[in-house]
Amino acid sequence: MTDRAFAVVRAGALTTVQDQGRPGHAHLGVPRSGALDPAASRLANRLVGNPADAAVLETTLDGCSVRPRCAVTVAVVGAPCPVTVDGRPVAWGAPVRVPAGALLDVEAAVSGVRCYVAFSGGVAVDPVLASRSTDLLSGLGPPPLADGAVIPLGRPTALHARVDTVPHTAPPRELVLRVMPGPRADWFTPAALRTLTTRAYRVSSASNRIGLRTEGPLLERSFTGELPSEGMVLGAVQVPPDGRPLVFLADHPTTGGYPVIAVVREADLPGAAQAVPGTPVRFVPAARR
Repeated sequence: MTDRAFAVVRAGALTTVQDQGRPGHAHLGVPRSGALDPAASRLANRLVGNPADAAVLETTLDGCSVRPRCAVTVAVVGAPCPVTVDGRPVAWGAPVRVPAGALLDVEAAVSGVRCYVAFSGGVAVDPVLASRSTDLLSGLGPPPLADGAVIPLGRPTALHARVDTVPHTAPPRELVLRVMPGPRADWFTPAALRTLTTRAYRVSSASNRIGLRTEGPLLERSFTGELPSEGMVLGAVQVPPDGRPLVFLADHPTTGGYPVIAVVREADLPGAAQAVPGTPVRFVPAARR
């Protein structure tokens, strides 16, 4: 077996392989998938000298621990967290050289939800439909990391960045989502439309890579029937029978039968990737261009 690999010592709550996803296959029923915070993924790759779309690890809340079989440059960005190599603190948000056989420990996030761990050469699992991303809904791509798994790495193609600090966006204390009217806004009462953009919600602990669920006031329909399944897009705000808005994220289904009251601007979705349960959420009307 090649020495360009790492062994998983602690997989964490949910650690997956992600790149920039597999867009363009919705007509086949395949979600986009990819990193929920794509800017953080690209930055991590830049720090270690990878192409922006190289595959990285995306951790959830409590990080992960791995032991590279070769010397490798690593960068951890996204949610701020302690990072150690063989128990010694090292930099977060900067390239770090990890010797062969050393234990890299990405600890629990101090704030935010998801960390992105890039390795020089990239994570080299087999691509599916031109992407190495794990898709939790369809099952495409590699499975989530498991303790004891050995994950291959590619070969570096460039020198890592030499930086003192890097720009990054802090996890949101309040998640502000700009929305445009959805295709089924007319399925809701005028009061429900006002409620969506004037009342406060909170991020639910039931949120995941498929969608950000919310807790807060219910949205009343003006129609009681059901829709035939229709196409769904990234950022769609669907309202299931419980009346609470659900924002579709990267692993969302490509079709659905609940009405979409609004659509979130894609630029606001990385904040949803880092919003911990309980974070206040406001839906605000997007300025018309």
